[in-house]
Amino acid sequence: MEAIKISLSDYVLAGGGANGESYNHKDDPSVMLKLYHAGKIQQPLSEMLLARKVYEAGIPSPEPGEYVVTEDGRYGIRFRRIVGKKSYARAIGEDPANVEKYAAEFAEMCVKLHQTHVDTTQFENVKDHYLKLLEANPFFTPVEKDKLGRFITDMPDSDVANHGDLQYGNAIFVGDQRYFIDVGDFCYGGPMLDVSMVYLCSCLSDGAFIQEAFHMPKSLAETFWSYFAPVYFGSDRPLRDINEELDPYAGVKTLMIERDTKCPMPEFREKLVSILK
Repeated sequence: MEAIKISLSDYVLAGGGANGESYNHKDDPSVMLKLYHAGKIQQPLSEMLLARKVYEAGIPSPEPGEYVVTEDGRYGIRFRRIVGKKSYARAIGEDPANVEKYAAEFAEMCVKLHQTHVDTTQFENVKDHYLKLLEANPFFTPVEKDKLGRFITDMPDSDVANHGDLQYGNAIFVGDQRYFIDVGDFCYGGPMLDVSMVYLCSCLSDGAFIQEAFHMPKSLAETFWSYFAPVYFGSDRPLRDINEELDPYAGVKTLMIERDTKCPMPEFREKLVSILK
C-alpha cells in the first residue's frame, strides 16, 4: 500500500510516546494523526491494517483512515478523532474521588472485550505472538527461554479478543461512548495475559513511571486496581488470590515491554520466579 503524502503544517502536536507522536488537524477536529518516529515504515502500515480489522470485527475503537507520510519522511496513520475524548488514566488522575466509578467502567469494557469471539483467521494467536517475542528477546538465557516457552504454550486456549496492551491509558470515553485505542498488539486467546497488563500498570510498575505515563500517584493506581479486580473477576475472590494468579502472566508481559524499551526489566521479571525455578 502506497502512503498518502501530507503536510505536517496542517497539524498541531497533541502528545508523544515511545513509538511516535499524535497530532490534531488544525482545521478539521474530526481528524487526528498518529505519526511514528523516523525510520519506522512497516510498523504504521501493519498497525493500520490491524486497526481496520479490529474496527471491522466490532471492537469499539476509532475508525482508521489512511496510511500517510510527511515531507520529512515519517510515516503514520490518520484516524477519525473522537472529539472531546478523555482516557481513563487522565480521568482518574484529574478526578480521583471517582476512581471507583472509572475502575468499574473500564472493567466492564474489559469483560465485554474478553467475551467477544473473533475470526481467528484474521488475527494472531496470543501464544504465537509471545513465542515470537520470546525468540527475539536477547535478555533471557536459552534455559529460561525454554521454561518460558513451555508456560506460554500451556496457557489456556480461547478465540476471544485480546487488546494486547490493555491498560487505562489505552481506553477513552466521551459521554457514554467508550473506545479502545492503540491496538498494535491485538490478537486472540485466553484473557489472563491481557488483563495482567492492567495489574502490572497499576501495582507492579515504578511510581515515577505511573505518575509520568498515567498522570496519577502509585497509591491511586493501586486503589484503582482494588476496585477494578472485583468487577472483572467477581467480588467473591480475595484480591491477594487474584494477584497471585496474575503474577506469572504479568511476568511474561515483560517480553512486550523489553521489546519496546530494549532493556531488561528486573521489576517485572521478579514475577517469573514460579516459571523459571
